[in-house]
Amino acid sequence: MKSIHTAFRLSAVAVVCALLLTAGCSRSNGAQGGGRGGRGGGPAVAVRTTGVLRMAVQRQVDLAGTLLSPDQARVSAEAAGVVRQVLVEIGRAVRAGDPLVKLEPRELALALARAESALRQTRAQLGMYEPIEGNDEPPPDDQIASVKNAFATLNDARANADRAQRLAKRGLMSPVDLQTADTRLKVAEAAYESAIDTVRSQKASLQDRRASYELAVKKLNDTVVRAPIAGVVSDRPVMVGEYISERTAVATIVQMNPLKLRTGVQERYAGVVQAGQPVEFRVESFGDTVFTGKVAYVSPALDQTMRTFTIEALVDNSDYRLKPGFFAKGAILTRRDEGVLAVPDSAVSTFAGVSSVYVITDNKITQQTVTLGVRQGNLWEIVDGLEGTETLAASRLNELATGVTVTIGGEPGAAPAGGRRGGGRRGTGGQRGQGGQRGGAE
Repeated sequence: MKSIHTAFRLSAVAVVCALLLTAGCSRSNGAQGGGRGGRGGGPAVAVRTTGVLRMAVQRQVDLAGTLLSPDQARVSAEAAGVVRQVLVEIGRAVRAGDPLVKLEPRELALALARAESALRQTRAQLGMYEPIEGNDEPPPDDQIASVKNAFATLNDARANADRAQRLAKRGLMSPVDLQTADTRLKVAEAAYESAIDTVRSQKASLQDRRASYELAVKKLNDTVVRAPIAGVVSDRPVMVGEYISERTAVATIVQMNPLKLRTGVQERYAGVVQAGQPVEFRVESFGDTVFTGKVAYVSPALDQTMRTFTIEALVDNSDYRLKPGFFAKGAILTRRDEGVLAVPDSAVSTFAGVSSVYVITDNKITQQTVTLGVRQGNLWEIVDGLEGTETLAASRLNELATGVTVTIGGEPGAAPAGGRRGGGRRGTGGQRGQGGQRGGAE
């Protein structure tokens, strides 16, 4: 009996060991089958899904350039003299025609008086008595008094000579008197010609003295140096009391409105950037404040060293906040594309520079390589790889591969949306087309 019980216990132990070994093998096979989300009969991976969206994209070309004044005047004195007043300081806004500096005018005022006197004298000789600022058109030669007098004398001498000829023929005048009459006629003719020449000389002198008078007026006016353009004074080197010669710089004026934003654009955008396109930019001094302008000038030539072409945008600066020399960074807004394919960032996996999405068809995964464009918000533009009707996985991407079975409706505690395979990165896809973007998903 004892041997029978012993044999029974050994048999029971052997059965239990066999059962434990069988259960261990089953658990091992189950773990291996479910490790890739549903392969080999394991459980399916529960995922959230998203469709392919549409969005509008504002194409743009990035720029970095410098703000410049479109016009800068280094104002010089056109007359010499002692500085009596300096009417501006650095930073003061001036309008075209505003006085900047005044010089001592006395010497030039005396020169003007002399020029005016000479002009009046010549005008009087020509019988011109209108105001000196009036027309300088002289009367005809035969209307001038000296010519009239010479002409009258000539007519009298001619009449006397004719009468002497008639009397001499009748023997009533001596040859001496006849010769005297002829001589007087010749003298009268010469006097008339001289009067004509004198008048023509006076007319020529009139032009010269008018020019001298106008020059003297200009010189006197030049004792007040005025701003040739509107802008802001950036330099004022003269001081009250110093003597300055002609062409001495007295101030520098910088035009502040509008300003020019000049930058170089890569040659691949030569067919994209055009005059009239809007520009948006920021400067360091004003943080996130966005300033606007419009492309005004596009260079027709390319810099062969930098492979860029120059553009200039005009920027409104009526409040004078921007200053010439500021460095600006922004973009040229080129065109707006509507209905662009887009997917959420959570549906994109990027590894080693290659971006993929996971297309769900009949609860099976197909890994699809896509070409990313620009990113706006949490959406990526899809340049190539999708047709627009696909359903995509949007969670637990690190557990997915082609052939994996999935179920729709990811658990809140599952892997975070937008998970990446193999340490891939999100949001680093290179820009295509004209760079950055704007707009929203549709």
